[in-house]
Amino acid sequence: MDALTLARWQFGITTVYHFLFVPISIGMAFLIALLETAWVRTRNPIYLRQVKFWGKLFLINFAIGVVTGILQEFQFGMNWSSYSRFVGDVFGAPLAMEALLAFFLESTFLGLWIFGWDKLSPKLHCACMWLLSIGTMLSAFFIMAANSFMQNPVGVTVNVERGRAEMVDIWAVLTQPLQLWAYAHVIAGALISGSAIFVGIAAWAMKNRDRSERHAETARVLRPSLRLGLVAMLIGSVLTIVSGDLLAKVMTDVQPMKMAAAEALWDTTDGASFSVITIGTLDGRSEVWSIRVPGVLSFMATESFSGTVEGINDVQARYEQQYGPGDYRPIVPVTYWMFRLMMGAGFAMLALSIVGLWLTRKGRLPQQKWVWWLAVGGIAGPIVGHSAGWIFTEMGRQPWSVLGLYKTADSVSPTVSAGSVLTSLIVFTALYGVLAVVEVGLMLKYAKAGPPSEEEALASIERRPPRSWGDGSDGTSGLDGSDDDDADERPMAFAY
Repeated sequence: MDALTLARWQFGITTVYHFLFVPISIGMAFLIALLETAWVRTRNPIYLRQVKFWGKLFLINFAIGVVTGILQEFQFGMNWSSYSRFVGDVFGAPLAMEALLAFFLESTFLGLWIFGWDKLSPKLHCACMWLLSIGTMLSAFFIMAANSFMQNPVGVTVNVERGRAEMVDIWAVLTQPLQLWAYAHVIAGALISGSAIFVGIAAWAMKNRDRSERHAETARVLRPSLRLGLVAMLIGSVLTIVSGDLLAKVMTDVQPMKMAAAEALWDTTDGASFSVITIGTLDGRSEVWSIRVPGVLSFMATESFSGTVEGINDVQARYEQQYGPGDYRPIVPVTYWMFRLMMGAGFAMLALSIVGLWLTRKGRLPQQKWVWWLAVGGIAGPIVGHSAGWIFTEMGRQPWSVLGLYKTADSVSPTVSAGSVLTSLIVFTALYGVLAVVEVGLMLKYAKAGPPSEEEALASIERRPPRSWGDGSDGTSGLDGSDDDDADERPMAFAY
């Protein structure tokens, strides 16, 4: 493989892997903020125990997500220097906002939340989690703005002499319709991801509820989390479907080739049918067998069941006239199947939430273990959906890195050899494998431990008086002049 192909593989691996952690963190932060609000308002310790339990799992996922994000930035600078020079003036603004505003909120209030249990009032501590949740959502907004610019470049002018895009309207970059609906789609999907963790782990604990008193107590504490997760999953699924439909209409306007490839629609059609599943010839140009719903594709694209949807061949001919000779088609089978995997995962999570809410209504719990295992397996649903969605989004705009302005083939670093890219690809993949083992191992360890007891949870938030430094002249040391030998035996405030 040449350096370009290897760099594309590395970009795909690092981006998809990093994005496994991001929506889970966004969704869990929001749900934990809801639980902590319930604790502050009701002072029912069962909510505090849930916050403590989910908080540990959230911190594990958040930490691994930060590490994977650093590796992604590194590969970006190493493999895509030509691209970075071209879009640096545009990307600098949203990424700087992300670092100065969003990441500042996340890091500051995450620290206060971790170390502030016994130092801040309950209301102030709860506010820290809400601000942390807002920070994670803001971070996603600015990252999505940069990505949406690549899908539909607006607010810029191309300086031919300097060979780069220059920003002329940051507001247009941040608020273009593609950005707004793509962001709404991602946040709704993040709510599904966080809720799937709540439902899956709570179900895993509850399937053993008859084995011992400890399991029964764990099930009693986590049942509200299970119901909260199912409600959030239902809301997130509906919002994902609605935002996805609106995003598809914008995508049809600004990226007609991607929409046509998503449906393997080769010729322009009036009243186009939606392909639920299609088996084609090996070259993908002819249909052998399919299940189709008449008019639905036209409705998705144009809000009319008889609307006209451009086919791949017609868009290709138009692009050749506009941009010159070349192949402007993405890999159609990849975009077609990723689009279906993404949509299928969304509808599967909607069905899971409805069935789960029905089975657990009015205090009921199903007795069949396969039901609980189905809920545990639901954790994979949003993971598949998000991964397929990202692959579809990035592969669907090929051969462009910035649609209509800059091709992927021109974006790769000219001085990085294929051997260097292959070496870093192997190292990154191996490191990601290690991080996956660490993530799963830690999540299982703390999930098995279950929520803390009521006494442990209440003791961890007891307010302690402020300390002063001792001078050590009386044989004492430390903040309050006490014997520091005891410090090793004191539990750390964030260790639960």
